[in-house]
Amino acid sequence: METKESGPKGETSAFDAIAEAFDTWFTRNANVFESELSATRHFLSDPADTVSIGCGTGLFEERLGIRRGCEPSEGMARLSRKRGIDVKIGPAEAVPFGDASAGCVLLSTILSYVKDRPKSMSEAFRVLRPGGTIVLSNLPKEGSYAMLYDLAALKGKYNPETAPAHPYPIEFVEEGTWVSTDEVIRLLKGAGFVDLEFVQTLTRHPKYTNDSIEEPVPGYDKGDFVVVRARKP
Repeated sequence: METKESGPKGETSAFDAIAEAFDTWFTRNANVFESELSATRHFLSDPADTVSIGCGTGLFEERLGIRRGCEPSEGMARLSRKRGIDVKIGPAEAVPFGDASAGCVLLSTILSYVKDRPKSMSEAFRVLRPGGTIVLSNLPKEGSYAMLYDLAALKGKYNPETAPAHPYPIEFVEEGTWVSTDEVIRLLKGAGFVDLEFVQTLTRHPKYTNDSIEEPVPGYDKGDFVVVRARKP
C-alpha cells in the first residue's frame, strides 16, 4: 500500500534520499529535541514492551529505550539499525507485528505522512494487548509550526525574519499533511481507544522554541508538539 512515507510509485521519498537531514535538524535544534523527548517520555511507562510504528532514524527510540519498530523508508531504517533498533520494513497501515504483541505502541509524528489514518489507528489497536496503551505525538494542524511549514512549502523557502535559524528541511515539509488535534481525538476514539490524556510542549513561536528546553504541561491548547496517551480496553 502506498503511503506518503514512501512516496508515489517510481519516486524517491525525501525520507530515503536525504534521511540524514532528519538527524542533522535535531542536532542543530537540540533543545527542541529534548523538549519533544521529555513530552514523549512523560507517557511511556515500559519501553522494553513498546513497538515504535514509523521509527524513522531511531533518534528518539534510542534515547527512550525502545528496541523494536517498523519503518517504510529503507533510508531511515538503515540509520535506525545503526542505533541498535530491530526494524522491520512496513508502513503504519500494515504493521509487520502480530496481534496483541506489545504492551505499548509509539507513533511519533507520523500521522502527517500516512495515507490512510484510520487504518493506521486500527493497526496500532490490533498490535496492542488489551489494557495496553498508545502514545501518539503530533504537530497540530492549528499550530504555529504547521502554519510556518505550509507557508514555506507554498513559497519554496523560509522567511528568515519569522523562521528558526535552522528550519526543518522543506523536502520533508512538502510530503506532510498536518493533522488537527480534533482529528487525532476522532481517530483514536474511532479505533476504540479510551481514556485519552494529553501533554504539550514547544509553546513559544517556532523562531524561539530552540532557545531553551521546555517541560511538558497538561493539555493541547497552546503547544506545537502534542502527545496523547490512550488505552485499549
